[in-house]
Amino acid sequence: MDFIRGIMDGILLINKEKGVTSRDVVNQISLKLKTKKVGHAGTLDPLATGLLIIGVGKGTKIIELLTASEKEYIATVKMGIETDTLDITGQIINENYDFKVNFETLKECLTKFQKSYYQEVPKYSAVKINGKKLYEYARENKEIELPKRLVTIKKIEILDFNEKQLEFTFKVLVSKGTYIRSLIKDIGEALNIYCTMKDLVRTKSGKFLLENSKKIEDELNLISIREALDVKSYKIEDETLLKKIKNGNKINFSLTTDLYILFLDKENNELALYKNEKNNLYKAFKVF
Repeated sequence: MDFIRGIMDGILLINKEKGVTSRDVVNQISLKLKTKKVGHAGTLDPLATGLLIIGVGKGTKIIELLTASEKEYIATVKMGIETDTLDITGQIINENYDFKVNFETLKECLTKFQKSYYQEVPKYSAVKINGKKLYEYARENKEIELPKRLVTIKKIEILDFNEKQLEFTFKVLVSKGTYIRSLIKDIGEALNIYCTMKDLVRTKSGKFLLENSKKIEDELNLISIREALDVKSYKIEDETLLKKIKNGNKINFSLTTDLYILFLDKENNELALYKNEKNNLYKAFKVF
């Protein structure tokens, strides 16, 4: 395994358990691998489980590129209640069970959410307003106008409806920045009932799938930087060009016009990720 050989540069796919923060996972991985160079892409709330992408060593440098443009989730909704956090861990602020809903009603409602719209950010979130996180305002009971973001619900489908438990489960593919808690609140408002998130599982982030992830206690499989990035790679043998790339100098490169390219040395080690500035002029984006 790469860790045994001391090579700890790449990406891990972790199946996060319920009750721990994304930061907790980073700390646990850091202890296990005995390195402080660990970070994560795309935060999961403590309530949520599923796919969490972890960067290790030089892999932390590409974290921002792995915060995928689309993610897939499976969410379970409790009907009849609304909480301050918009999930089951919060304090109930509204409650009403005097409603009628069935599978077909839910299916029709969810279908209407397959669109782009401006979604209100939850007050219990890490989004900053005037340099302060929204959840800090909420904990201080300070009212503040919540920002809205344009999000896209690319695909949504109901999976299960439990009339007795007043719960339903759906699968959804969304754009980056979408809050599933807020989506559930919006679905509830469309149905004219209170809804809150009971459970959430991230099943996909970009090209990475939950089924390929590991628990922290498992033997971990490191994905190389080259494998993790969806970019063309080029092996550099010319010593002059090699030196420029290692130093992060701008270069003219005419073999491609792609936005990003990854340069490798003779041994296929990642040297640097370059970004197309204009025409054939490439600028160092990340030097490894």
